[in-house]
Amino acid sequence: MASGFFAILDDIASLMDDVAATSKIATQKTAGILGDDLAVNAEKATGFVSSRELPVLWAITKGSLLNKLIIIPIALLLNVFFPIAIKFILILGGFYLAYEGVEKIVEYFFHKHQTIDGIVEEAGIEQADAEKSKIKSAVTTDFILSVEIVIIALGSVLDKSLPIQIITVCIVALLATVGVYGIVALIVRMDDAGFSLIRRSNNKGFLAQLGNLLVKLLPIVIKFLAVVGTIALVLVAGGIFVHNIEYLHHFLEAWPSVIKELALGLVAGLTVVGIVSGFKKVFKRNNVGH
Repeated sequence: MASGFFAILDDIASLMDDVAATSKIATQKTAGILGDDLAVNAEKATGFVSSRELPVLWAITKGSLLNKLIIIPIALLLNVFFPIAIKFILILGGFYLAYEGVEKIVEYFFHKHQTIDGIVEEAGIEQADAEKSKIKSAVTTDFILSVEIVIIALGSVLDKSLPIQIITVCIVALLATVGVYGIVALIVRMDDAGFSLIRRSNNKGFLAQLGNLLVKLLPIVIKFLAVVGTIALVLVAGGIFVHNIEYLHHFLEAWPSVIKELALGLVAGLTVVGIVSGFKKVFKRNNVGH
């Protein structure tokens, strides 16, 4: 009995060693997309009034966890029974990310917005509705990026047993959510931390200087992340096309990969933005006609 118990413990220890090794490899392979995920979601989770930042971030985090719960079992099942579907899902997701990124660029250059209390609002949209809309957009974008993270993590352990695949993908998915949104939470509370340091030091000395620096840095960081997040959306989309469409993988091979992926993401995004804008005009014309 004792020998059987210790044999089970030995098997568990061996499994954990394998999981630790595979999780490290999978995390390294998803590091790039995790960086993009951080930039994109930090941009989407900021821009709210101070009292709403953490509640909004928590709502997005819960949506992200739900996304992972949906994606992981579906990805594992598709990998076993219908692996080709994963590639098509990734490509469709790439078009969505490209659309999101290019739409932001088009809006910045061609549409004016009014910012009220830190939230971008258009005419006729209440603050609460704008908040819900931004949360929905953030969770949707997180879903696409989560698909990419899960697929890359799964692809790094395809030669392992099913239990190792499941545990590794779950660990990477959990680390992605906790790590990304934990860092985002620190970013959006930079100004509060700064004001706290200023109060405690009576606005004197090194702590006061550090507090003032944190307060001044927050808007700069948010603007920087907005730019990086938009570029990340386009780059991730282009990367999906390059790695999953054979023709594009060998297209313009002399070009640096970053330039090629950015160009493909922009072309795809502009195409989808044009199609969506056309449908909106037709729909609006039909409604006016009725």
